[in-house]
Amino acid sequence: MKLALALLATLASLSAAAQSYRERLPQDEVIYFVLPDRFANGDPSNDRGGLTGDRGTTGFDPTDARYYHGGDLKGLTSKLPYLQKLGITAIWVAPIFVNKPVQGGSGQQSAGYHGYWITDFTHVDPHFGTDADFAALVAAAHAKGMKVYMDIVVNHTADVIQYRECGACAYRGRADYPYQRRGGVNGAPINPGFAGDDVGTVANFAKLTDPSYAYTPFVPEGEKAIKHPAWLNDPIYYHNRGDSTFAGESSLMGDFVGLDDLMTEHPRVLEGMIDIYGSWIDRFGIDGFRIDTARHVNPEFWAAFVPPMLERAHAKGIPNFHIFGEVADPAAQAAHTITAKLPSVLDFAFRQALLDSVAGTRGTDVFEKLFDGDVLYAQGTDTSAILPTFSGNHDNGRFAWFVRKAFPQASEAEVLQRVLLSNALLLTLRGVPTIYAGDEQGFAGGSNDVDAREDQFGSKVAQYNARKLVGSDATTATSRFDETNPIFREIATLARLRTATPALTRGRQLLRAREDKPGLLAFSRFDPATGAEVLLAFNTSTEPLTRQVQVEVKSVNFRSLAGSCAPRASAPGSLTITLPPLGYAVCAAETQQ
Repeated sequence: MKLALALLATLASLSAAAQSYRERLPQDEVIYFVLPDRFANGDPSNDRGGLTGDRGTTGFDPTDARYYHGGDLKGLTSKLPYLQKLGITAIWVAPIFVNKPVQGGSGQQSAGYHGYWITDFTHVDPHFGTDADFAALVAAAHAKGMKVYMDIVVNHTADVIQYRECGACAYRGRADYPYQRRGGVNGAPINPGFAGDDVGTVANFAKLTDPSYAYTPFVPEGEKAIKHPAWLNDPIYYHNRGDSTFAGESSLMGDFVGLDDLMTEHPRVLEGMIDIYGSWIDRFGIDGFRIDTARHVNPEFWAAFVPPMLERAHAKGIPNFHIFGEVADPAAQAAHTITAKLPSVLDFAFRQALLDSVAGTRGTDVFEKLFDGDVLYAQGTDTSAILPTFSGNHDNGRFAWFVRKAFPQASEAEVLQRVLLSNALLLTLRGVPTIYAGDEQGFAGGSNDVDAREDQFGSKVAQYNARKLVGSDATTATSRFDETNPIFREIATLARLRTATPALTRGRQLLRAREDKPGLLAFSRFDPATGAEVLLAFNTSTEPLTRQVQVEVKSVNFRSLAGSCAPRASAPGSLTITLPPLGYAVCAAETQQ
């Protein structure tokens, strides 16, 4: 009887968790971004992805930063309790699709451990496990009330298509190499009647039959059927114009460092990608998509792609499916929520403000300029509220590296304080805070992608193990899941504070103080139901400060949620704030009606 009651209680608890996580809005989450290969190795038998041979075939070499190291989905699943203790509520998983194990010319080879060189969009890469392993991860996360976001790629596939004319081919634009001529304006007529790629009808693209307008593309004999679904093997569905310069027309139509650039204007490509990613929603019940290289795809594609994804999610009983695109240009990110109709984008502008102020010497007024721009998003502050914010990532480097670069004479204690302050800003201001795996263990990484992708399960890469961690005397040579690390403890505390305080997840944000030099930054956030005020105060300088900060007149008594807060307003509408160097405080008002 007792066993039955215990089982019923467990099932009730799981049911409550499942119900509550579905109800949460995107801004209610604390996201953890992880590359499975670098996180935890739950099954060493899949380290080589079922392949045999040396690293040039299997892609596996745990001593080289550019190859597979053995982390997998079983390992990630085993660490869900660790992530729960960190206060994480949603896991963003780097692409897990089948990748080309190794690509690159002689001396330039590296492996697809990161997941962005896809050949099969329909299954899990054997290096990470199986489809069943992914289903088990999603089910285990959901049972704990945690969401799972997939990192997806539409812009390109692995580098399979080659050109007869050259290896690394320069971009050839539409004016000099139009679709209706072979190899330039003076070439032989081809594709008669094709009206251009901006006429997105099936009838028009049926007239595009010859892909040799800029270069002569071909697929090597041994790779003619390497991609799945099978339609992806036909060069007609790619731009075939050579390498992007990441500017102008080539930004949308050029190969991303040689990767095969899909012609996303083509109706067949749109239809195919809707089928592919809709299937992942149908099969696994995931909770959202992060879209890689979103700005390198024509905006019309996203406007047509997003609605079917939301419809599939709703049909699956997922009402708050979160879609956010990578637009790695702070000046362009708001525009993509309008032109491309992306529901949300990664907030690179927020990261830049953190770098400028906490890992730099600019004034706190950078945040005023940042948040003044929130009105530019498609739905204004409603959109800005669901932008995933972050301090560093797998492409652009870790925040601690930038601190050490900007302040080479700083003590380790100061470096730690700056990292802690950045997390306080990240976890209390508007947006959806996103922690990059390893940051909570003081990983200091580097300024680029490879250097910022350290192993968390004990590394054999010399360049990783030689780096000093922040807040710890350990190195990445040993497994780094230390729950006593001061950064881990701070994130865990602030994450729980955030998720327990509606003002910090869904509340309106109001600037209270900023300076044109390092120093005070203050915001009020308001409970969306009660209007109760929570004051956030930060000191980006290395000197202590005491200042008066404006608050609501009805905010009289205060209690400290983090840091130290004066217990009572100095006068109606004013609170004394005292902060240590690089310190912060979170003060909750008890209002007088």
